[in-house]
This record gives sequence, C-alpha cells and structure tokens, in this order.
Amino acid sequence: MGRGAAIAFAREGADVAINYLPAEEEDAREVVALIKGAGRVAVAIPGDLRDEQFCERLVADAIRGLGGLDILVSIAGRQQTHASILDITTEQFDWTMKTNIYAPFWIIKAALPHLKPGSVIIGTASEQAYDPSPDLYDYAQTKAATMNYVKSLAKQLASRGIRVNGVAPGPIWTPLQVSGGATQEKLEQFGGQTPLGRPGQPAELASIYVQLAAEDASYATGQIYGSAGGAGQP
Repeated sequence: MGRGAAIAFAREGADVAINYLPAEEEDAREVVALIKGAGRVAVAIPGDLRDEQFCERLVADAIRGLGGLDILVSIAGRQQTHASILDITTEQFDWTMKTNIYAPFWIIKAALPHLKPGSVIIGTASEQAYDPSPDLYDYAQTKAATMNYVKSLAKQLASRGIRVNGVAPGPIWTPLQVSGGATQEKLEQFGGQTPLGRPGQPAELASIYVQLAAEDASYATGQIYGSAGGAGQP
C-alpha cells in the first residue's frame, strides 16, 4: 500500500520520501526508480519505526531531502493472527503497538512544527476498526485508535489550517496477509465475502491517499475514507 501511494503521489507531481526496513532495500530501490522515472525527487530512508529517535531522524532527513514537508502519510503496520489473547506475548503486543500507534505519534510530533497551513496528515485505519476479527485482537484495536486519533487531531489542527484524514481499507492483498497476518484458511477465501467477491489491490487505494491530500479536498478533515469492496464501514 505504501509503495502504491508513493508512486501515485510522484505521478501527481510530488517529491516523495519513503521509509522502509533495511531488509526491504531491493523493493525500495524499485520504488525510488519509479518515483525518479516520474521526474520527481525520491528520498529513501531505511530504519525501524519502533524507535523514537529514528522517527525523529526520519522527519529531519525527509525535510532535508525534500526541502520541506507538506504531506505526511502513515501506512506502515504490523498484523499477526492469534487465535487467542493467551497466544500474544507482551513483546509481540508491544511490537504491534510501537509500529501502528507509537510510530505515527512520534512522527507527527516531529513533523508538526514544520507543517504550514494547507498541509495534510493521512493515517491508515482499517475495516478492523469497526468490525474486528477475533484473531486480530491487537491489530484491530490499533486501527480503532488510528480512526480516533484522526478525528481528534483533525479538530485540534483545524485552526492551523492543517487537515487530518484517514483511509480504512478492507481486504487488500499485501505482505501483511502472507507473513503471518492471516491463517491459511482465511487466505484461501480472502476477500470473497465482499460484494465485489474479491480482495482489493494496493494500487486501488493509491488514488484515495492522493485525493485526500489534494487542494480540492480542502473541506475534508476528520474523515475516514472506506475502501472495502462494498463491505465494512464507513
């Protein structure tokens, strides 16, 4: 999803800084090449978002590389399936919270002093925020928290001319599912329960992030934009 959004922003004329784990270097190089192929500046910043100091450095490096910051998009997330709360260790719970909740908190705090009126913050919630699966106890609550911080922060920053919105995807094919985020049974039926009868692709979300950042969406703040194949909320 992050890859699709980064490419879409570049093709709409934005210079883009991306974050990724060092193990994802090969994929990041492909994204950088596509951003540059669109004639835009690409800034690649590897690192682990679970570290507060790195999140602060991420913002500083992005501003330095881009010459400023107007749009902040948080998409990175951790999702692991567990049949029972008893199967989740404190370390695993902490990993999910640090990635999905702490990281946006740290990044937004670091970025806010540099955001001018007209800037945009976009978070990534999920249909899990509204209809949680029993095996995604920790992930689902982080997405409910994301939905809530979008609405809260939108009210807080409205007077500064900064808009805050979120995207709530439904079943989207991403590495989250095949790297422990879903059981094999779920994978075999993934997306089949939606009215469209299929899962979505990351590229089908990209234009939503771009639209929420566009100037002609200037009356949209505190909104959660659902994209779930006809299912889910909102």
